[in-house]
Amino acid sequence: MNLLRAVAIAGLCAGMIACQPEQAETAKPAATKTIQAPSFTATALDGSVVSTSDLEGKAYIVNFFASWCPPCCAEIPDMVELQSEYEKKGFTFIGVAVNEDEARMQDFIQSNGINYPVVMVDQQIIDAYSRYARGGLRSIPTSFVISADGALSSVVVGAQSKAAFDDLITVALDAGQ
Repeated sequence: MNLLRAVAIAGLCAGMIACQPEQAETAKPAATKTIQAPSFTATALDGSVVSTSDLEGKAYIVNFFASWCPPCCAEIPDMVELQSEYEKKGFTFIGVAVNEDEARMQDFIQSNGINYPVVMVDQQIIDAYSRYARGGLRSIPTSFVISADGALSSVVVGAQSKAAFDDLITVALDAGQ
């Protein structure tokens, strides 16, 4: 048994040595490229016009969600609270309702106290944001964080905690200063 174990360990060590990468060359860091936020204009369900051109100089998060999506619903109360907290500092969430009926979404907005604009998804919005999510917009919730300097600063897939959203908002606001 000890001989078998010794042979297995020796084989494993030989395999690890054989798989070692060659000495790495010193690489220059890749130039960072700022990606400007995708643009769109849409009518929110409250009748207001939401246009990214009107948001120049402001930080915002475009959040793709649905009323039938449990993780989406879980993050909405935190988003409502953070909207109230950061709106005066030049921040807003923009909800993009996916695969929804407009009347049902109106009821959902009211019953959840959503205090930020919500638009119905359309092809223009999908085309604008899809290329920035790995593999396209394939799951919800997906949030696109736009810094106050107009750059797409991050894309986050999956429900976020209040603390995670707070951090994203703070960084996005600070980018404009």
